Amino acid sequence: MNKKAVIFDLDGTLLNTLEDLTDSTNFALSKFNFPQKTIDQVRRYVGNGVQRLIERAIPGGSSNPNFEKCLNLFKEHYKENMFNKTAPYDGIIPMLKKLKSHKIRTAVVSNKFDDAVKGLCKKYFDALIDFCAGENELQGIRKKPAPDTVLKVLKEFGIKSDDAIYIGDSEVDIQTAKNANIECISVLWGFKNKEFLINSGAQIIISKPDEIFKYL
Repeated sequence: MNKKAVIFDLDGTLLNTLEDLTDSTNFALSKFNFPQKTIDQVRRYVGNGVQRLIERAIPGGSSNPNFEKCLNLFKEHYKENMFNKTAPYDGIIPMLKKLKSHKIRTAVVSNKFDDAVKGLCKKYFDALIDFCAGENELQGIRKKPAPDTVLKVLKEFGIKSDDAIYIGDSEVDIQTAKNANIECISVLWGFKNKEFLINSGAQIIISKPDEIFKYL
């Protein structure tokens, strides 16, 4: 294996978080008597961070006078309920263990807020993930598709872009990898379908986690 590290997206790639995201979205919306969203609607809203999720879900978007309150309610509810229905996709844990056994380093970069990313990684993966980073724009780290979080991982691991590969389930991930000048694998078990991924520029597409090893 010629790769030294694998960098993963989180939601839709390692974890199926969609039901908990939907529940927290609807909890926040319900406090203002806004219309509830289906799981398929939330599936379309995710990928660009929780601020964009609520912006897409709330009537009037960010111009709604209750936008900030709704966003904060979502965050508070999600922190307390993000483990309710979330689980790793089939085959993820064995795949991560196999990476570990081959001494390939692992990282997670996500547009989910940083506290949630760290909490989810600790609960579900713990020592199987070496480094994780969520959205932290207040510290000047731009969220995906900007390459900042991926470049942070490369610096943390002391490796070059050629030494790593990026794995995600969305168009945001494809663009992030391109912006970081790193190879990208797109997965079919997440929130986007094959046609969408191809139209978004996916070059390598896999349907099972253990297929990752063909490209390392």
